[in-house]
Amino acid sequence: MDSQQIFLRERIKNLGSAIFFNLSEAVLKLQTSIVRIVHVDEYGYIWFFVQKPQQQLNEFEKEFPVQLDFFRKGLDYSLQVIGKGCIVNDPEDLMVVTSNIDETRHFNPEKMILIKVKMTRADYFENISGHKTSWFQNALSLLQSWIFPHAPTYGPTTYYPGMTEVS
Repeated sequence: MDSQQIFLRERIKNLGSAIFFNLSEAVLKLQTSIVRIVHVDEYGYIWFFVQKPQQQLNEFEKEFPVQLDFFRKGLDYSLQVIGKGCIVNDPEDLMVVTSNIDETRHFNPEKMILIKVKMTRADYFENISGHKTSWFQNALSLLQSWIFPHAPTYGPTTYYPGMTEVS
C-alpha cells in the first residue's frame, strides 16, 4: 500500500461517517443517507451499511456510481470520494466480511445491506476556517485578490487511488 492510500485511509477513519449519494440514472436507486464507515481496506474499498429498501434487492442495479462527502465538525479538513459502489448480497461474501471485520458482527440482513465502494477519485479539502491568520496575512491575502482577481485561492488536492501522481 502506498503513502497516498495510507493517507486517505487514515483521513476516512478519522472522519468516520459520510453522506452517501447514489449517482445512478436509474429510476430505482438507493436513497441518499448518512453512513458510518465500518472498514477501509488495503485495496481502496470503503465498506458501510445502508438501510435496506422496501423493494427487492434484485430490482436495483448491482453496481452504480457513488459520491461520499466526508465532514466532521472540529476537524480542519474534509473529503469527497467518487467511486463505484456495489451491493454485497452474496451469502458467502457476507459471511467472510462479517466474520473478519469486528464492526460488522452486529449486521442484521433483515434491516441493512452492505455496500462496498471502490475509490476512483478523492478530493481532499483543507478548511480555511480552521486556520488562525494574523492581520498581516489577511491584508496580504486581500492585496493578492486585488492584484490577481481570478487566481484560485481555495481548491482540493485530488488523489486517484491506484495511481502514483497527485494533481
